[in-house]
Amino acid sequence: MSFFNSLENHGQKTALITDTGVEIAYQKLLEEADRIAGFIGKRSLVFCVCSNNLESVAGYLGFLRARIVPVLINPDVDRELYSELEHTYQPSFVWAPKQFSEKECVYSYGAYELTKTGYQKEHDLYPELALLLTTSGSTGSPKLVRQSYKNIESNTYSIIEYLHITREDRAITTLPMSYTYGLSILHTHLAAGATVILTDASLMSKSFWTLLKEQKVTTFGGVPYTYEMLKKLRFARMDLPSLSYVTQAGGKLSKELSLEFAMVCKEKGIKLIIMYGQSEATARMSYLPWEYAISKAGSMGIAIPYGKFRLIDETENTITAPHIIGELVYEGANVTLGYADAVEDLAKGDERYGVLLTGDMAEMDEDGFFYIVGRKKRFLKIYGNRVNLDEVEGLLKSKGYDCAVGGADDHMKIFVTDETKCEEVRHFVSEKTGLNPAAFSSAYIPAIPRNEAGKVLYTHLEEV
Repeated sequence: MSFFNSLENHGQKTALITDTGVEIAYQKLLEEADRIAGFIGKRSLVFCVCSNNLESVAGYLGFLRARIVPVLINPDVDRELYSELEHTYQPSFVWAPKQFSEKECVYSYGAYELTKTGYQKEHDLYPELALLLTTSGSTGSPKLVRQSYKNIESNTYSIIEYLHITREDRAITTLPMSYTYGLSILHTHLAAGATVILTDASLMSKSFWTLLKEQKVTTFGGVPYTYEMLKKLRFARMDLPSLSYVTQAGGKLSKELSLEFAMVCKEKGIKLIIMYGQSEATARMSYLPWEYAISKAGSMGIAIPYGKFRLIDETENTITAPHIIGELVYEGANVTLGYADAVEDLAKGDERYGVLLTGDMAEMDEDGFFYIVGRKKRFLKIYGNRVNLDEVEGLLKSKGYDCAVGGADDHMKIFVTDETKCEEVRHFVSEKTGLNPAAFSSAYIPAIPRNEAGKVLYTHLEEV
């Protein structure tokens, strides 16, 4: 039985607390969840426009429990792209904030409405299809990740096991629910009978930290951008007595920042757990046990319980020796079914069979810990030399430059947010890497484009 079908076991324990102080117990939450799903009544496709609020969680849980397949969508999605997505998949219903959809309302709960779209499509849904998520950085793209009930169940309990999540934990939301990492935090804490404090407040706002302290939060998660903000906020000086552990995923944290936070957390008595994942693997694939946060700083760690990693070379042979770079391959029950690009794809079964070529290049040390060195597609050939764009970007960021690096073969381009630093950056890179200055250029950009999870949108650099 899936965890969302056994949440009744937590009874009167508080499940959710909103940032306005509303508390709801598991039993009451499930009553509301099942009521929402009851107005749909059969297995079908529903768009769930979700924020970190009670209505979104209630609707989402109701859909999963009734085997209705939700597509999770960020409310900030461009409306033209949203219309494209709706036209492509023709959902039967939309669960969204009032006025988001102007179609026939069949039920309302709080600030949300369940509306009928009017599409008459009878969806052919693969029996084990549970959930659809937009691919990272393309909220309005028709390309969706197909997750099964088994994917969600296996990854949820694996994460609970290595993070030692208990019913006494109190997690606060820092990431969108429509993003795989944010969703996994919700899944794991509800499955463990813990309490989740719901807010869309930014870490940069005073209200977030007030809420965290008032609710005695024990944990939160963040992407690399979150930790960059925490550094600016002087996290090291904060008095946060209830905080037990923090997690990081959603991209590689630089070795320098990873080590800095590892040392800060050690001083504060907080466990730092670095993780690695992709929506194509439901959520998490690896974790760095907190005991190794300092000694293995920069590492993504080891495979999660019941998962396995290996590295392959360009001929797909397995690499066994340490410190040899290859593509990272993951195997586990949390590897998702595949993608959907059109409504017909929702009938497809498992196309990956538990194996995921991650597209990340990595190496392994003598102790079996893995280190990401860059994306397979983030390498350029410059005058015959292989250049790792992530490495160049990391070098610049370690010197305090706010930048992003892109380009094509034989021409790398560095985008910086300080117009006065363009020439300085070029000289620095040439000096440190030995690259011919003619092989790259620098350009001013007002701000680095990022998605809702803080990841850099490299394909949008030229558009800003």
